[in-house]
Amino acid sequence: MTELYPFTPSGPTRRSTLRAAGGGALLLGLGLAGCRSAVSNTSSSPQGASAAPHRGGVLNVAVNADFTPALLFAQSGQSLQQRLIYNTLTRYDDDLRPKPELATSWTYAKDGRSITLRLRDDVTFHNGREFTADDVVFAVKNLQNPVRAAQLRSTAATITGFEKRGDHELVLKLAHPVNNLFDLFEFMIITDPESVEDAVAGKKFIGTGPFKLKKWSPGSGLSLTRNDAYWQPGRPYLDGVELRVIAQADALISSLRSGQSQLSFDVPGKSIGVVKSESGLTISDYDTGAGAIYLGVNTTVAPLNDRTVRQALARAVDRDRLVAQTLGGYGLASAAPWPKSSPAFTEAHRTHYTHDPAKARALLKSAGHSRLDLPMLHIALPGETAIAESIQYDLKQIGVHVTLQPTDGATAQKKLISQGMPALWSMGHGFAQVQPSTLAVSAYPFNEAKNTSRYRSAEYTEVVQEAWTKPETDTAAANALHEKISSILLDEAFLIDLVVRGQLQVSAARLHGVTLNKFSYLNLDNAYLV
Repeated sequence: MTELYPFTPSGPTRRSTLRAAGGGALLLGLGLAGCRSAVSNTSSSPQGASAAPHRGGVLNVAVNADFTPALLFAQSGQSLQQRLIYNTLTRYDDDLRPKPELATSWTYAKDGRSITLRLRDDVTFHNGREFTADDVVFAVKNLQNPVRAAQLRSTAATITGFEKRGDHELVLKLAHPVNNLFDLFEFMIITDPESVEDAVAGKKFIGTGPFKLKKWSPGSGLSLTRNDAYWQPGRPYLDGVELRVIAQADALISSLRSGQSQLSFDVPGKSIGVVKSESGLTISDYDTGAGAIYLGVNTTVAPLNDRTVRQALARAVDRDRLVAQTLGGYGLASAAPWPKSSPAFTEAHRTHYTHDPAKARALLKSAGHSRLDLPMLHIALPGETAIAESIQYDLKQIGVHVTLQPTDGATAQKKLISQGMPALWSMGHGFAQVQPSTLAVSAYPFNEAKNTSRYRSAEYTEVVQEAWTKPETDTAAANALHEKISSILLDEAFLIDLVVRGQLQVSAARLHGVTLNKFSYLNLDNAYLV
């Protein structure tokens, strides 16, 4: 058994202090800065270089769409606020090594069929109730509930038993080994069981996080206030956070330039040039690969049930132009879903489909088509519309005429989950930035058992399940399985990846300490304004 005793920056809990002192364990000092790797900064005052942190101030965050309570337990474009109100058990560093949050340490059984978690014993919910192992049991069972539409429900479902060892130690028993438990632990927010139904109805949000809900104004945004009883001493520095809905790109940019907002992740790529020249703003690119742009294909709609037609579409899109003109130069043109940080990434997969309209037209002709007319759904936001129009233009060059169907984000997400998409759709996906097996067992567009494209394959299911249950330590076998998954995705083209990108952050130069986790949950524990 491998036993770890990592610590949070605020120090060990009372219980872990005693245990570590008695056992002579290796103590790992670490920060909760999270998974942030800013590859591009533009400002006279880059993030992290400033005066010492201090208390006070309210941070205004400009978002382009309102929070959707019904999607609280699903990864979506409205997940930014998750880590502000709630904590998770663990969080990854940039190299996919789990670090503690509400769990302080863990022990895997040798057979991979159970894991023992030690939990913090100094945490309370916003209503004053103590956090215990019962809350972890509830969180797992909550994600096992199909009603929650949580992408990691398959992983949660492998947990078939719970053994409590007091209030702050818990054994999770597994039906079979899986290699993405820590994806679940970072994805799974810890909520108050008694108010969870109020949460999904938008009435009450009670967590253990750094901020408490002050008010949710549907259509306007969330107002949060500092949690004075937060378990990290002296945190957060900010007195409050306002997430303000500003749907129009021009208004959002104006809000940032005027200082009315100090942070946004929703500036369209085409508009990045406008803010680059602003000395009071900083642009940071989170290259964790937490997001990707893709063209979805409904394989039950003729002639998209023909793989040759789908491969033609994959060769029609000019990915490099999409990055340069539509995304402001931020992103990695890629035919595969994996960011460079993923163990599944290869340059051959990334360049498998290059822009080749002549080859695309030849493939369509070989399948008996010279012209196709198809609908394509997209989210009705400026950045998403620009992406859809770019794809529309490229497809037209090979004889595929696309009628755009603008749709609000909540409706698009519901259609994604329910397999209710039209012939084509353009959206973003996540889950390629964590354990590679998670993508194909959890993400709606890729799920081997029930994906949005309605693609099914015994071969795909077999290799995905094998990859999911393969021990992480068996690197060679895992890499071979990742290769098989990538080959199937590229060859079958039931989902056509276009660009891997992280979150593009525009912030005031006087704002420091902002981070995101692997699921793009905003972490403001150490954020402050100067």
